[in-house]
Amino acid sequence: MLRTLLLRGRVAFALAPLFLIAACGSPGVPAQAQGAPPPAPTARAVHAAPANDAAAVDTRGSRTAQAASASAAGRWKGAIELPGQQLEIDVTLTRSDAGTWSGTISIPAQGAKDLALADVVITDDSAKFAIAGIPGEPSFDGKLTGLTSTGAKLAGTFTQGGQALPFALERALDAVAESAQALDGFGEWLDSAREAWKTPGVAVALVHDGETVFVRGSGLADVDAQRPVTPDTLFAIGSSTKAFTTFVLGTLVDEGKLGWDDRVRKHLPEFRVEDAELSELLTVRDLVSHRSGLPRHDLVWYNSPDTRPEMVARIAHLPASADLRTKFQYNNLMFLTAGYLAERLAGKAWEELVRERIFAPLGMTRSNFAVANMARDLDHAEPYALDDDAVKHLPMRKIDAVGPAGSINSSVNEMANWVKLQLAHGKRDGRELVQAGTLAEMHTVVTPLGGADPSSPETIPVGYALGWFVEVYRGHLHVHHGGNIDGYSALVALLPQDDWGIVVLTNQNGSALPELVARHAFDRVLGLERTDWSGKALAMRDAAKAKQAEGKEKQAAARKTGTSPSHPLADYAGEYAHPGYGVVEVTLEGDKLKAELHGLQSKLEHWHYDVFSAHPETDDEAFEDLQLQFTSDFGGDIDGLRVVLDPTLPATRFARQAEAELRDPAFLARYEGDYELEAGVSCSIRVKGDDLTALVPGQPTYTLVPKRRDAFDLKGLEGFSLRFVSEEGRVNAVEFHQPNGVFTAKRK
Repeated sequence: MLRTLLLRGRVAFALAPLFLIAACGSPGVPAQAQGAPPPAPTARAVHAAPANDAAAVDTRGSRTAQAASASAAGRWKGAIELPGQQLEIDVTLTRSDAGTWSGTISIPAQGAKDLALADVVITDDSAKFAIAGIPGEPSFDGKLTGLTSTGAKLAGTFTQGGQALPFALERALDAVAESAQALDGFGEWLDSAREAWKTPGVAVALVHDGETVFVRGSGLADVDAQRPVTPDTLFAIGSSTKAFTTFVLGTLVDEGKLGWDDRVRKHLPEFRVEDAELSELLTVRDLVSHRSGLPRHDLVWYNSPDTRPEMVARIAHLPASADLRTKFQYNNLMFLTAGYLAERLAGKAWEELVRERIFAPLGMTRSNFAVANMARDLDHAEPYALDDDAVKHLPMRKIDAVGPAGSINSSVNEMANWVKLQLAHGKRDGRELVQAGTLAEMHTVVTPLGGADPSSPETIPVGYALGWFVEVYRGHLHVHHGGNIDGYSALVALLPQDDWGIVVLTNQNGSALPELVARHAFDRVLGLERTDWSGKALAMRDAAKAKQAEGKEKQAAARKTGTSPSHPLADYAGEYAHPGYGVVEVTLEGDKLKAELHGLQSKLEHWHYDVFSAHPETDDEAFEDLQLQFTSDFGGDIDGLRVVLDPTLPATRFARQAEAELRDPAFLARYEGDYELEAGVSCSIRVKGDDLTALVPGQPTYTLVPKRRDAFDLKGLEGFSLRFVSEEGRVNAVEFHQPNGVFTAKRK
């Protein structure tokens, strides 16, 4: 409601604009952060330079007035005084060669930018102007004092709808000069912060007033080759990709092909999660706002060779850990599904949709979707991690299939155009790529976030929108999304009410630097008292390391000493499958077990009893801190393993798989025959399709479920199994294992 008073005609002006902040939402939270859409953008006036005094013509014939009024041209900043607070405004006055005046006004707190001024009259000691097209005839009438080319004040009365309020403005630098002044020394600070965090390379671009006002590369894109970072260096942007996916969905919304609140199964009938009721209720908005009820389940997709359809199918076997729309739980698989849904609706690959609807119109010609493509570009950043304060090179991680959640690679020069699009309400060079209202909805909170950090009271988390986080940073609306994937950390951040945006790209794994750079830059351009964010974060990091070491010590103290595995290590080797996560292969190499999932490998160290701890190989940390517990059946055989993959869920069970040959009818034929017990009871073993069956007279036919070579369970009968006995390569008997004993039948 706040923003409609000055910017739209639906509500008549009755009270001072900011009186309504307390009534419309939480005190101190800008209305935009609570979900109100921004105003429709207005045409930007051309900011002309002040007219030449000698050529100016004063309409009253006063040479003094002529010189003074000409000097009034330029930018003015100040505020309208409201009871207990101020409404900041930014005014630009322009005088043409013919002596006529025009101008624009911006009201950051209300998301208004460059509204046209009308009835502009400037004299030697006064200035009058109104805001065009706004109900209540808002107008300014003020006195000019101390008018010079570098200073001056304009103060008087603002009126609207019969209410009068004081205002005061002062001469200000133009946007370019103001930005340059605010960012003086920023490059040097960036270099020092990068060095403090031991980050190989970082690139930054700052956008304001539709222009890139600062761009810089610092450090190295390739440590071994000593190749420097440039503004054109390509980095992986990780989860900052998510906003591209929601933007594509937004264009489909504009086309009428999709609604944010459409049920997912309306467009993807095959879509399922483990809970059947939840499967029916999930909407597109749920997919892209992290409120599906499912936790991360990241090892389903991480390094997986599966295709997008195969990954979406695996979601049917993944449990939720919360009720729908009750809790924020970050989930990349839901964004994967959203991108796949867009593909199905548009009949094109997600990559092609992003390229056509975003990259091409924004001139992002080098941006791409695969690290293999990025690696072929001569100006790309290699990935690194910090290991015990030493920089180590990492392999590039192929995540093409989960692309809609985080596979884009780009440079700060090209990403700056993406930021400009966001700040321009979806327009690029006068072309509307997405409707302003649709873009505003992408920035509107869907899933609330709580838990403000007491150590950082300057930041108030508000919630997650559609591909964007929303918070309040030191009183300013802050819309942003970070990105982390092996060896790279990124951040795209907007201050939409202040018309500022930043892109920070680094080639360091899990780096805090992008957020620290953004905070420092915003403090500068907003004219706020600077905080040593980098020093503060370094101290917190060191404290966290100490806590982590303490936690490791406590974990070691809980280990049961003097225990040993219940089986020889060779008995644990085999394949263990989960329909959602895939297959964990356990092998015995020398005197150590080794586990592998999707090509990710880890040695296993005996912890206690049948529990083993994962110790990642040199470059793989996917298994870090995981413990695998092997389980046994009633017969004492290893039949599965359990591992806690998410702290909000019970341990996930992977069932031991029989050898592949036990599904081959040709191999199973070796077991066919009639077997007779001593009591005269016979059992017929036959191959049926890909299965082995057992028939005892007077009983139903039992399907045999393969366990391992020569061993089978009876399907549906817990604790009942059989094992074939061979002599000299020929099966000559079968043992029936059941709760009341073991019985042997000889082959006839």
